[in-house]
Amino acid sequence: MSLTPPIEHHDAAPLSGRVVVITGGAQGIGRGIAQAVLGAGGRVAIGDLDRDAGRACLDEWQVGDRAWFAPLDVSREASVRGFMRKALARFSRLDGLVNNAGPASPGVPDLATLPLAEWRRFIDGHLTGAFLCCKHALPALRARGGAIVNIASSRVHQSEAHTEPYAAAKGGLSALTHALAISEGPRVRVNAISPGWIATDAWRKPVARRAPKLSRRDHAQHPSGRVGEPGDIGALAVHLLSPAAGFITGQNIVVDGGMGRKMQYA
Repeated sequence: MSLTPPIEHHDAAPLSGRVVVITGGAQGIGRGIAQAVLGAGGRVAIGDLDRDAGRACLDEWQVGDRAWFAPLDVSREASVRGFMRKALARFSRLDGLVNNAGPASPGVPDLATLPLAEWRRFIDGHLTGAFLCCKHALPALRARGGAIVNIASSRVHQSEAHTEPYAAAKGGLSALTHALAISEGPRVRVNAISPGWIATDAWRKPVARRAPKLSRRDHAQHPSGRVGEPGDIGALAVHLLSPAAGFITGQNIVVDGGMGRKMQYA
């Protein structure tokens, strides 16, 4: 008898029947992840501040009860608590959580004049929001042996000027990822994805949607030859949420087309 392992079948629908909560899931990277989960056979509960964007997702997807939307403010515990309760009541299970919500534009005024409220907007929107969502989803995720994916940023490793609150929030999210992975293992796996330049113009709600305006130089900055798309992040999120990634936890995986590895000399 041969001791060589047999060729294993790769599931074409690795999230079949699984339920994934995606915060900030109605536009941009969040929508890209939601569509990837649906394409992998899963069901999605998307929460977003933008009600029009959320309703547009359901109207355009036309997947029936496989997708559900409700307004969600991740910076408010009452909103998070209510959202998770409704999602669990609707689907009877939670298998995955993607913490994607938070202010998207990283630029702020000079730190010496930055209002405390603006600092807190980033910290609460990204880091505190992820904490609250994890807190209220964990009991259900533990019961299913689920997975959490936090959307961090390549700015965890490199910065532009005047982006301190965003960088600090995303850096905290990266640290939260490995800390929670140790606390929750082996019941719940926790990983982060750090996107680089992702063009989201075509992934907004219908009234704001447009084709990305990208130059050859924009694409050429990336060793992959192009700027990223939300689907690039969605593909990795599906893997990390699936049983196929059962040996991956506590990691922060950079998805930036190789841009962060390329020396930049002006």
